[in-house]
Amino acid sequence: MPVAPLSRQEIDERLAGLSGWSLDAGRLTRSYRLASHFAATAMVVHVAQVQEELDHHSDLTLGYNTVSLAVQTHSAGGAVTEKDIELARRVEDLAPGHGAH
Repeated sequence: MPVAPLSRQEIDERLAGLSGWSLDAGRLTRSYRLASHFAATAMVVHVAQVQEELDHHSDLTLGYNTVSLAVQTHSAGGAVTEKDIELARRVEDLAPGHGAH
């Protein structure tokens, strides 16, 4: 089932509830800092699990003690959709358990 792109106003309204997330070059983006490389790696694995559950995947980057995400919906022409917002919400929910900030 196709998903509809969100308007800029809709994106801004949804981002108001997602601290640290922003719209950058047409994608939702967020970076997290963690206590160690091991903690960052564990968070990446957890995010990958959520992405599989949602069948929606971001560009996910592991740094030494950082995790960065950039997401858009390719099936909607690279626009931001509710699928991206849901992924961002799920990541926000799991991040504190990894000590991410």
